[in-house]
Amino acid sequence: MRALAILLLLLSFGCREEGSTAPGKRHVLVVGTEPEFKRFETKNADGELVGLDMDMIRMMAEDLNMDLRIEEMEFGALIPSLLNGKIDLIISGMTATAARAKKVKFSEPYFHTKLCLLVNVKSGIEKAADANGKTIVVKQNTTGQANAPKLFPKSNLEVLQAEADCANLVASGRADAFLYDHLSIFEAAKKHSKTTKALYESLSEEPYAMAMRLNDSELHAKVNAFVRRIHKDGRLDKLKAKWMGDIPNAIR
Repeated sequence: MRALAILLLLLSFGCREEGSTAPGKRHVLVVGTEPEFKRFETKNADGELVGLDMDMIRMMAEDLNMDLRIEEMEFGALIPSLLNGKIDLIISGMTATAARAKKVKFSEPYFHTKLCLLVNVKSGIEKAADANGKTIVVKQNTTGQANAPKLFPKSNLEVLQAEADCANLVASGRADAFLYDHLSIFEAAKKHSKTTKALYESLSEEPYAMAMRLNDSELHAKVNAFVRRIHKDGRLDKLKAKWMGDIPNAIR
């Protein structure tokens, strides 16, 4: 009888499906991003996700001994998808703001930039204050949209979903200015050099961070430890040099 009991016990372990308690089991980290932010998350010619954020999240998954799955979605869907459990973490050039922090828990920042303006060369805007009362375009669900009414209360605001459309609107003269981050404005001014120019006057500080659910304290602690680690050991500086080495230090 004892031998039979031992045999049944062994069989029960042998038939058990692999679960989170299995030794060495790697959990899957599901990450959400909008791959339309050059240098941070975009797609190369082969359709692969590349950029500083993509390198960093792959590095983090390896450091934490986790498998990684990246879900692509529109920027405005990222926080709702996090809250409903579709994803575990957001990395998408997202600014850690007080308003967003009411819904999600941010990691320590891994990058800092600022809001500034792309302006049409015929707009008459020479400094940021000149844009008040002009037509300003912003990308939907961004800090540009959130800050524009406070920065330019007399302006007419146009809200578009895609960054490229915002820049095109200014380049064509259908809007006077585009309020967005330094790096994107640098790219847009380079692309539309004949009809636009960048005004790098800083209008808002933009700390980029990863976002998690408010109650996910364990993941939050691991992510923060990782961010501190790559700050200290130089890996983050190497990523910045890789993806932004051609950008003047004064801009980045």
